Amino acid sequence: MFVPEKTADGPLTPCSWRTPMVGDAAPHSLPGPEAPPALPAPLPGSLVRFCVWLITSFRSCWGRGTAHLGFPLHARGYFWLFQTRPCLGLAAGRGAGGLGWGDPRGRGGCCCQGNPVPGYWLATEVEELAPRGSCHGGRAGAGAGFEAAVQSPQIRHTSNCIKTSKYNIVTFLPVNLFEQFQEVANTYFLFLLILQLIPQISSLSWFTTIVPLVLVLTITAVKDATDDYFRHKSDNQVNNRQSQVLISGVLRQEQWMNVRVGDIIKLENNQFVAADLLLLSSSEPHGLCYIETAELDGETNMKVRQAIPVTSELGDTSKLARFDGEVICEPPNNKLDKFGGTLYWKENKYPLSNQNMLLRGCVLRNTEWCFGLVIFAGPDTKLMQNSGRTKFKRTSIDRLMNTLVLWIFGFLVCMGVILAIGNAIWEHEVGVCFQIYLPWDEGVHSAFFSGFLSFWSYIIILNTVVPISLYVSVEVIRLGHSYFINWDKKMYCAKRRTPAEARTTTLNEELGQVEYIFSDKTGTLTQNIMVFSKCSVNGHSYGDVQDVLGHKAELGERPEPVDFSFNPLADPRFQFWDPSLLEAVKLGDPHVHEFFRLLSLCHTVMSEEKSEGELYYKAQSPDEGALVTAARNFGFVFRSRTPKTITVHELGQAITYQLLAILDFNNIRKRMSVIVRSPEGKIRLYCKGADTILLERLHPINQELTNVTTDHLNEYAGEGLRTLVLAYKDLEESYYEDWSERLHRAGTAPEAREDRLARLYDEVEHNMMLLGATAIEDKLQQGVPETIAILTLANIKIWVLTGDKQETAVNIGYSCKMLTDDMTEVFVVTGHTVLEVREELRKAREKMMDASRSMGNGFSYQEKLSSSKLTSVLEAIAGEYALVINGHSLAHALEADMEVEFLETACACKAVICCRVTPLQKAQVVELVKKYKKAVTLAIGDGANDVSMIKTAHIGVGISGQEGIQAVLASDYSFSQFKFLQRLLLVHGRWSYLRMCKFLCYFFYKNFAFTMVHFWFGFFCGFSAQTVYDQYFITLYNIVYTSLPVLAMGVFDQDVPEQRSMEYPKLYEPGQLNLLFNKREFFICIAQGIYTSVLMFFIPYGVFADATRNDGAQLADYQSFAVTVATSLVIVVSVQIGLDTGFWTAINHFFIWGSLAAYFAILFAMHSDGLFQMFPNQFRFVGNAQNTLAQPAVWLTIALTTVVCIMPVVAFRFLKLDLKPELSDTVRYTQLVRKKQKTQHRCMRRVGRVGSRRSGYAFSHQEGFGELIMSGKNMRLSSLALSSFAARPSAGWIETLRKKKGSDSSTTGSPSGAADKMLKV
Repeated sequence: MFVPEKTADGPLTPCSWRTPMVGDAAPHSLPGPEAPPALPAPLPGSLVRFCVWLITSFRSCWGRGTAHLGFPLHARGYFWLFQTRPCLGLAAGRGAGGLGWGDPRGRGGCCCQGNPVPGYWLATEVEELAPRGSCHGGRAGAGAGFEAAVQSPQIRHTSNCIKTSKYNIVTFLPVNLFEQFQEVANTYFLFLLILQLIPQISSLSWFTTIVPLVLVLTITAVKDATDDYFRHKSDNQVNNRQSQVLISGVLRQEQWMNVRVGDIIKLENNQFVAADLLLLSSSEPHGLCYIETAELDGETNMKVRQAIPVTSELGDTSKLARFDGEVICEPPNNKLDKFGGTLYWKENKYPLSNQNMLLRGCVLRNTEWCFGLVIFAGPDTKLMQNSGRTKFKRTSIDRLMNTLVLWIFGFLVCMGVILAIGNAIWEHEVGVCFQIYLPWDEGVHSAFFSGFLSFWSYIIILNTVVPISLYVSVEVIRLGHSYFINWDKKMYCAKRRTPAEARTTTLNEELGQVEYIFSDKTGTLTQNIMVFSKCSVNGHSYGDVQDVLGHKAELGERPEPVDFSFNPLADPRFQFWDPSLLEAVKLGDPHVHEFFRLLSLCHTVMSEEKSEGELYYKAQSPDEGALVTAARNFGFVFRSRTPKTITVHELGQAITYQLLAILDFNNIRKRMSVIVRSPEGKIRLYCKGADTILLERLHPINQELTNVTTDHLNEYAGEGLRTLVLAYKDLEESYYEDWSERLHRAGTAPEAREDRLARLYDEVEHNMMLLGATAIEDKLQQGVPETIAILTLANIKIWVLTGDKQETAVNIGYSCKMLTDDMTEVFVVTGHTVLEVREELRKAREKMMDASRSMGNGFSYQEKLSSSKLTSVLEAIAGEYALVINGHSLAHALEADMEVEFLETACACKAVICCRVTPLQKAQVVELVKKYKKAVTLAIGDGANDVSMIKTAHIGVGISGQEGIQAVLASDYSFSQFKFLQRLLLVHGRWSYLRMCKFLCYFFYKNFAFTMVHFWFGFFCGFSAQTVYDQYFITLYNIVYTSLPVLAMGVFDQDVPEQRSMEYPKLYEPGQLNLLFNKREFFICIAQGIYTSVLMFFIPYGVFADATRNDGAQLADYQSFAVTVATSLVIVVSVQIGLDTGFWTAINHFFIWGSLAAYFAILFAMHSDGLFQMFPNQFRFVGNAQNTLAQPAVWLTIALTTVVCIMPVVAFRFLKLDLKPELSDTVRYTQLVRKKQKTQHRCMRRVGRVGSRRSGYAFSHQEGFGELIMSGKNMRLSSLALSSFAARPSAGWIETLRKKKGSDSSTTGSPSGAADKMLKV
C-alpha cells in the first residue's frame, strides 16, 4: 500500500514519496484492517516514479511464494508506508519469515512464518531474492528481528565499503586529463598544436609540439596512476578483511565490505572493529570489553566499554538469534565522544550512550570475544565522517606559474599583433612592388589577410618563451628532490628501520615556505610513555636526586637508581632515584603506606599474569599505568580484579578489598574515586584528580598541609611534570547504604541521569583528607624541544591541536618549551557559550593591546581598525603570549561571525594549544589559517584522527609511529620522529625552494633571450615570419643545448651547506616571504633576457653590415649570421648558468661543458658532407659552420657579445654582495674566512662561547682581521646572537618585507640598506 506521509502543512509532494525498503518503520497507529484507505492516484508527473515504486515494492516484499503488497497477512493487517515521526526502521535478520513494517515501539504486529511477533519484522529470502543494495536489514536469523532507526525519513544506509582513491579504470583518463589541463600551460600547448596543424600559418613541424606534450601528459598520468593504485590497494586490503556475521543463526565469514546495518558481528581479541557497533555482550563479566582507540583519537591507552545489562547475558548465538528489538539513534555524525540512542525491547526502553559503542578503527584488547550490532557502516561511521576528502594539492609556485603563463601569452599576443601590423603595412607599402617574383601565397588577396596569417605564424614561432620542456624539467627536479629525501640517512630511524619517505613529488619547494605548523601531541611530540618522577606525601617531597651530603645533585651527577630487589613482583624497567621514599615504606610510615595503597586501588587498570609473578598492566591512560607501576615497585602490587573485588599484595601480603563503587573520571569532574571495603569492614573513599578541583574539596583541617603540598605542586609544574592530588575519606556504614541506594536510583533514572549521578558524586567527594600529590613525566620524543626552538627562530609558528585534556596539553607545552614561565601571559579560553568565548577573546586582545600601549608603541585599541590592520598591529605587539583553548570553546570560536576574532587573537600569540578537539575541528583550524593568512601550512600527526588535518593543510606529514598507518597513507611526507621535521624544512625544503626558484629564473631568462631575437629580426625581414635560427637549432635548444645544465643546477645547487642551514634558521625566511621567485623577480628575468636578445641580434648585425672575410669577400649572409647568433647565444647562457651555480659538482661541470661541446659537434655535423649526401634536401648548407667559425671577426663578435651581455650582471652582483649582502652571502663569506683561519691557526678554534667546544658557535680572532670583525662582514651567529637577532624588531629587510606582507601590500624592492645593521653582531 502506498500512502504519502503527512506533515504539518499537509501531505508530502509526490517527489517525497519513497520506495518501501526492508526495515522501513511503521506508524504508531495503523488504520484497521477493515477499512484500508484507497491507493492514491499518482500525479502525472510522478507516474514513472510510481511504477518504479510498484516494481521495487513487489521485489523487496516478496515472501515465500506470496507477494505481500497490500494483501492481508493472516488477518493481522496491512503493511503501510506511513510515518508520523521521522525515523527509519531497519530490520535485522536474514532467513525465513514474513516481511513487514512493525511499530517502532513494539506495538504493531508482524508475521514470522505465521506467528505474530510484537515489534518484529524480518526479510523473507532476502539473501536470494533482493539485491544486496536494497536490503538494509540485519541477518541474525529466523525469529530474530532487530530494528535500527535513525532520525531522518530520507536516510539511506550505505554499504561498509570505503573508498579513498580518486580514479577507477573508466574515470581515470578523462578525470586525469581534466586535472592536467587545469594547468594553463598544457592548454596553451594544445592550442599551439592545433595551430601547427594548419599549413598556411605554420613554419614549424607539428611533431615539435605534440611529442613533448604527450610525454609530459604521460609521465604525469603514470605518476598519478601509481599513487592511486596504492590507494586502491589499501582500500581493498581494508574492505576484504574478514568478519564473523550472524546469519540465520550461524556465524559466517563475511568481508567487511558486505557488512550491513543491522548485522550482528562477533569480534575476537586483537581484531579491528569493522563498523560502528552497539556492544551487546562480551566474554567479560557484566558485558565489559576493552578497546584501543589509537586510530580514532591517537591514544594508545585502553578504554572500557560496557553492554547495557539487558543484553549482556546474550552470550551465545542461539540467544542472539532470538533477540528482537529496535534502536532509535542519532543520524551519522563526526562526534567521536558522543552517541545518543534508545533501545526498545520487551516493552521497555534503555538509554544508549558512547560507553555502549565500539567505533570503527578501534581494536579489541584483553577481551576474548564480544558481539555487536552494526549501527553505522562505511562512510557513515564516525571514523570516515572525520576523514576529509582527497584534495589535489598545488604549490604556490604552480599557481604563480599559471598566472605568469597567462601574462606571457598576453605578451606573445601583443608581439604577434605588432608584427602582424608591420607585415600588413610592409606588404601594402613595399611588398606590392615585388609581386612579380615574390607573389602572395595562394588564398592571400590583401595585405590585411597577409598580416592576419602572419600573426598566427609569429604566435607559433615565438611560443618558445614558455617551452613545454619547462614542465618536464620541473617534474624531473621535483623527482630528484624527493629521492634526496628518501635517501637521507640522517632522517632514517635505525630503531624502527624506517626511512623518510616523500609520498608526493609535487610539493617539495613548498617545504621551504612553511609559516604555520599544526601538530598533534600524543605520539607526535611525545612517546606516550609516562614515568613516575616525584611525589609529595604528608608535606614531604620525594624524588629529588641527592648526593652523599644530602644536597640536590646537579644534572649529570645522577647516582645509581633505587634497588627494588626486595620485591619479587617489581617491574625491572621502573627506575626511581630517591632512596628515602623506599626507606619510608620499609619503616612503616602510615602516610606513605596509605599513599601507595590509594595508587594501587584507585584506578581502572587491568592486570594480566602470563606466568607466575610476571604482571602486565593494561591501563586506560598512561598516567594510571605509571602510578600503578610505581605502587607495585614500592611494595603495593595490584594483582588482580573482578567486578566486585580488587586484590593487592601489600609488602608481600595478599589483601582483597571489596569494590563498592567507581566514580569515574570525565572532563568536567577531572577526578576519579573508588569506594572500597577493607577486610576489617572499614569503608573508605580514595580519590585522585587535578589540584584545581581536589584542593577545594578537602576538609578545613588540611589547610597547613595544603599550603606545603601546593608549593610542591608549583615546583613540579615548573618542571613540566603532570600532577595529581590524592585524598581519602572514611564513610560510615549507614551513610554509605543510604548514598548507595540513591546512586542506584539515579543510575536507572530515564532522564537527567548524568546530572543526578554528578550531584551524588560531588556530595560524597567532600571533606576529604589530603594524602599528597604525584608528579609524572610524559617523555617527549628525542629532540622535540630543540626542534621547536629552531623552527621558532625560523619564524615558523607552531600550533598544537590535540584530543587530549587541557592539563596534559599544557604540561607538554611546557616540556617542549612552547610555553615558558617567561611568557607575559597564557590566555586560557574555556567558555561554554558564544558570548563567553567572545568575551574571553576580547579580554585577551585588550590585555595585549594594553601591554603594547604601556610599552609606548602608541597603539589604541579603541581605534576603528580594519581586520587586516588589526591583525598586523596585534602581531607587532610587545611581549610573548600563549593561547590555550578547549574543544567546546573552539567550536564557538570557529563560527563564521567569530572566526576572525579568534584568528587575530591566536596569531598574536607565540604559541597556540587547542585541547579536546575533534579531527574535524583540527581540519577547520587549518582551513581558517589558510583562508585568512594566505600562508603555507603544514600538518603533522601520527593517528587516524589527524587524517583530516593532514589532507587539509598545504603539506601533510605523517609520523610512522605506533598508532597505525592511516596518517602515513594520507600524508605527503612521512618519517618516524618529530625531530626530522627540522631537517625536512630547513635543509630539504629550503634547498628545494632555492633550486626551483633559481631554475625558473634562469629558464625564463634563457628562453626570452632565445625567442626575442626572432622579434627583432622581424623588422629586418619584412615581417615575413622567417626565423633567425635553422629549424634543428630551434628544436634542440631546449632539449639538448641548455636542458642538462639547468637541470643539474635545479637538482644539486646549494647556497650554504646543510650544517649552516640548520645553524642559521633565519636563512629560511626568504622562502616564507616568497622573495626568490615572485612577479618582481620574473620581470627582472625577462628584462635581462630581452636585454640579452637585443645585444645578441644587433651586435652581430652591426658587425656583419661592413665585415669582410680574410679573402676580402663580403662576410654577411643569412646562414653565417644564424651560426654567429646561435653560437653567441649558447656561450652566453652557458656562462650565465655558471654564474648562477652556487655549488659546483662534477655533474655540473660535465653538463655545462658537455652541452657546449655537444653544440659544436652537432653544428659541424649538420654542415658536413656526410649528412648532405644522405639527406640532400634537409642539410643544404655544406661547410657553412666551418667557414663561418674560421673567421676571426666572427669570434671577436661572439666574444664582444658575451662580454657585453655578462659584465653588467657580474658588476651588479659584485656591488650587491659588497653593499647589501644577504644573510646567505654573509654565511658563505664567513665560512670561507673561517676555513682560511682554520688552516693557518688551528689553535684559535678554542676561542668562542664559554662552555661549548662546538666550532659552529665560535668566533675566531686573528691579527689583521680587526676591521673585518668590526664591520660585521665576517659575522657568524652564535646561539645567543641568533636569539637576539630573532627577537629584534624591524632589524632588517626581511622584517620590513614581513610587515608589508602582513598589511597585504606586495613584496617589492630589493633588500634595503638595513641589511648591514641586521648582519652585524
